Amino acid sequence: MDARAAVRERVAAHRDRLVALSHRIHAHPELAFEEERASAWCAEALDAAGFTVERGVCDLPTAFVARAGAGPLHLALCAEYDCLPGIGHACGHNLIAAMAVGAGIAAARVADDVGLTVSVVGTPAEERGGGKILLLERGAFAGVHAAMMVHPAPVDVVEPATLAWWEFEVRYTGKSAHASAFPEFGINAADALTVAQTAIGLLRQHIRQGDRIHAELDDIRAKVLHCFEAGALATGATLEVKPSGEPYAEVRCDAALAAVYRRNAEAVGRSFPDLGVLIERAAASTDMGNVSHALPSIHPMIGIASLPAVNHQPEFTAHCVTAPADRAVADGALALAWTAVDAACDSALAARLQARAR
Repeated sequence: MDARAAVRERVAAHRDRLVALSHRIHAHPELAFEEERASAWCAEALDAAGFTVERGVCDLPTAFVARAGAGPLHLALCAEYDCLPGIGHACGHNLIAAMAVGAGIAAARVADDVGLTVSVVGTPAEERGGGKILLLERGAFAGVHAAMMVHPAPVDVVEPATLAWWEFEVRYTGKSAHASAFPEFGINAADALTVAQTAIGLLRQHIRQGDRIHAELDDIRAKVLHCFEAGALATGATLEVKPSGEPYAEVRCDAALAAVYRRNAEAVGRSFPDLGVLIERAAASTDMGNVSHALPSIHPMIGIASLPAVNHQPEFTAHCVTAPADRAVADGALALAWTAVDAACDSALAARLQARAR
C-alpha cells in the first residue's frame, strides 16, 4: 500500500471518532485559556494513537505538543479549540481541532516512510489572547519547517484574505463640576470620546481601500491614536491607551504549499468557487498570521454549506455540527495529511522548507 492510500485508510478508520471529537468540543464550549476539556480530549486522542504528548507547554496549561515520526521534514498542524463568548463555537474551532488531530494521526501512519516528523500543536486562545503568538515566542515552533491548519467557513477558499489587527483600550479621565453653576471647572471625558469617534469616522476617507480601521499597520495605528489624542487635546481630558494583547499579523500564505493543499482538497471532492471581490470583503484576522511571518504556513478555509450564516454569527454555531461540517472534518483531515506527505516526498519543496528552519 502506498503512502497516500495508507493515509486515506487511516482517516476512514478514525472518521467516526474524529466527528465525535468535533461534536464533543462543540457541546462543551470553553473560552480562551480555559479550554481544559477540549485540549485534554485532543491530547488523549493523540496519545492513544501513539504520539508523544507534552501537555501545558510554554507555561500555557491548555496548550500541548504531540509528536510522531522522526523524518527530516518537520511539519506542525495547528489545533484551535476556544469558543466565542455567548455564542459558543461560532467560528468552528471544534472542526479545526478534529481536523488537526485526524491529519496528525493519518500522517503519522507513514511519517517515517516518507521522511516526516509530525507535530500537532494545541493552540489556545485564538479568538482573544493570541495563544499562537505566545507559543511562537516561547519556542513551541522551534525546529518546525512549516505550519498548517484548515478553518471552517461557508465555502472553500485556498488563500483567504486576512487583516493585521491591533486591539487596545482607551480611557479618558475628566473632572466633575456642577453643570449649571460652575461648568467651566469641569472636563467632559465623554466629549473627548465624541471628538475621537468623529475624527476616526473622517479618517476613513484617507486610508487605502484594503485597510480597515482595526488593521495592525503602523501608519493606520499612528493615525488612529492621533484621533484619540485630538479628543484629549480638545477637552483637556487625560488619555490612557493600553494594548490588549499582542497584535495579530496578516497571514502570509506559502503559495507552493497552498497549491499542494488545493490539489489534495479537490482530490477528495472539494471545489473552490470564484468569489471575486467578495473574498476581500470577508477578510478576518488570526494569530496564525504571526506564525506565518516566522515560517511557511497555510490557512485555507473549508466550506460547511452554511450560507447565509457566516463565521461569528450564532447561526454558524449550529452549522458546525451538521452533516456538511462532519464531512469537512474528514475531508480536511485527509487533505491536510496528504499535503504533509506530498511536501515530504517533493524533494525541492522539502529542501526549501527545511532551509527556512527557525
